[in-house]
Amino acid sequence: MASWAGNKGVIGAAGGVAPPKADAAAKARTRLLSIDALRGLVMLFMLVDHVRETWYLHMQVTDPMNALTVAPDLFFTRLLSQLCAPVFVALTGLSAYLYGQSHSRAETSLFLLKRGAFLIFLELTFVGFAWSAQFPPQTFWLQVIWAIGICMIVLAGLLHLPRAWQLVIGAVIVCGHNLLDGVVLTPESPFYIPWAILHQRSVIELGGGMIAKTTYPVLPWIGVILLGYAVGPWFARGVDPAQRLRRLLMLGVALLVGFFVIRWINVYGEKPWVHTGDTLRTVMSFLALTKYPPSLLFLMPSLGLGALFLRLFERKQESRLVPMLAVLGGAPMFFYLLHLYVLKALYLIAFQIWGANHGAFFGVDSLGPVWLWVLGLIIPLYLPTRWFAALKQRRKDIWWLKYL
Repeated sequence: MASWAGNKGVIGAAGGVAPPKADAAAKARTRLLSIDALRGLVMLFMLVDHVRETWYLHMQVTDPMNALTVAPDLFFTRLLSQLCAPVFVALTGLSAYLYGQSHSRAETSLFLLKRGAFLIFLELTFVGFAWSAQFPPQTFWLQVIWAIGICMIVLAGLLHLPRAWQLVIGAVIVCGHNLLDGVVLTPESPFYIPWAILHQRSVIELGGGMIAKTTYPVLPWIGVILLGYAVGPWFARGVDPAQRLRRLLMLGVALLVGFFVIRWINVYGEKPWVHTGDTLRTVMSFLALTKYPPSLLFLMPSLGLGALFLRLFERKQESRLVPMLAVLGGAPMFFYLLHLYVLKALYLIAFQIWGANHGAFFGVDSLGPVWLWVLGLIIPLYLPTRWFAALKQRRKDIWWLKYL
């Protein structure tokens, strides 16, 4: 519906005038819909990566991907997932700020503590089982849900700092943590376990033949969630949407330009890239970035593109795609658990029928079937997620639904 926003409200195509309160509510829905839509988009990118890990695990990639050996189609398929974790963690910080608009700081801190502890519990139980199909598992993979849980617990304390301090601490962590890359501790050090959790991807012996792998060291992610929280005032009630759009554009462009400049200089923030003599391989080397833990140059383009997508979704509210993506973003944990269990069930069925055809794994011979599986799974995953998202909105009286 075409409309014009004025000081007195919104005049629609029918000629009626919406009162100021309705105008404010419409702006709030627009603001929140774009956030959920961006969250939904990265959930789809995550689905692509996890389908790849299910059916193409025999073609493993390193971190960062080896641009000299990895097939280009696998390289760029994997590259798509780089948007997921940075954007999701930043939106977690932003969502915490928005939650705090209608709750006290004490209430927001308590919610973050409980939600963070719940996410850690999920990672160690339901999420871990979805990956391994073993209980108790021999290996606890401390991955993205674990990292987000830790970040939320840390944010529960840091949100009491002034916003300027949040920005400074977040920027220092994101921009400076690569200075710590040379600090590598061994299990004999008394600081080995906390350092493995913070910044060193390592194995922690738990005893009884069980280990934990710190796949997602959390220090850089703490910086990201802090920055996401610190930009929350851009999305506060009463903020001019045009001003927010300008800020998102400036932020996105600045991060992308900054990435290309720093990466071109080739001295900090990532492992060096090389001229290979082949244009495609040189571009791949330029884009091969470290995720575990995420380097400065891994985070800059991911967060920059996230800001631009957020701006795009806020401007394109009338498109059919934005509300559909927002459904997935409205129940992200439900979608996350659902897709993991569906993929594991499909893999176990296929393995029972056809057995291992690629070493110890069952898999497909090319990436084409991977993308077909992604397309085939979108609707079967979307429909129950839409039902659950509607249930969350309808049943506010069921307290535990808000944790999913």
